[in-house]
Amino acid sequence: MHDTWPLLQHSDFPAIERGRVTTLQLNLGYLCNLSCIHCHVAASPRRTETMDEDTMRLALAVARHLGVGTLDLTGGSPEMNPRFRWLVEQGRAMGLHVMDRLNPTIMQEPGYEWVGDFLAAHEVETVASLPCYSQDNVDEQRGNGVFESSIKALRQLNALGYGQPGGTLTLNLVYNPNGAFLPPEQSALETEYRRLLGDNFGIVFNRLFALANMPIQRYGSWLLSKGHFATYMATLRNAHREENIDSVMCRSSVSVDYNGDLYDCDFNQMLKLPLGGRERKTHLRDLLGSALPRGIGVAGHCFGCTAGQGSSCGGALT
Repeated sequence: MHDTWPLLQHSDFPAIERGRVTTLQLNLGYLCNLSCIHCHVAASPRRTETMDEDTMRLALAVARHLGVGTLDLTGGSPEMNPRFRWLVEQGRAMGLHVMDRLNPTIMQEPGYEWVGDFLAAHEVETVASLPCYSQDNVDEQRGNGVFESSIKALRQLNALGYGQPGGTLTLNLVYNPNGAFLPPEQSALETEYRRLLGDNFGIVFNRLFALANMPIQRYGSWLLSKGHFATYMATLRNAHREENIDSVMCRSSVSVDYNGDLYDCDFNQMLKLPLGGRERKTHLRDLLGSALPRGIGVAGHCFGCTAGQGSSCGGALT
């Protein structure tokens, strides 16, 4: 895999500072049942890194110490972590809002039939990846059969009450481009998703998040191999909007890797850029005795969050 960090680390991206932290995002490991082209984590069925229970306990202590309200669980497929259910139960018992960044195909894998019922029983917000409403597009990005499997899982979530008008169980979907271009305008795309998924499959959902692909890990390597890296970076830089900086997710969240090391965001985690852009890593245990750094580590990939409408783990910023 091509390393894009040397092309990103020297950047004129504006300096930004952290505000009040409201979200602790835990990457529970890089194990996944899929190996998607656009995956900035380079997750796959061959990865073995997973967060253990001791690290989860420390993360919950830090969440209490910082007074955060949301526990944001990601991966890989977070449900493949053997202690996923324990963590969700503990987080909910603490009164935390828990989000699961769900790869819906996991619900169709043998041994994971419990996922939908469990998430509903604990009122976990689901953020489900469905990079397009087109079968050909999804299967091109994620593998043959992924679209069909995803549709089955989304129907199951709808049957459990997710995404229903007036309901309390939240189902949000995630779109990713399948090439070296920015996402289309989010609200118009959401309208198309609602119409086509509703008409063709009877699927309902709450919101659509349109995310830009980050020029790192597997997607960054793909850009380099196709000769698109420089033009894609130019696209991001030319579409930069200064006002998006006020709303980027790193200003109100901290990312934690499977070892308990801290980063300003999940993307910085993949680039091994420590919290605050420091030379040395900061660990969860360090936060129990000291304040978070105000500064945020930035590099060229950060233009992916401020280009166009802006893009973060919660979709468009404007």
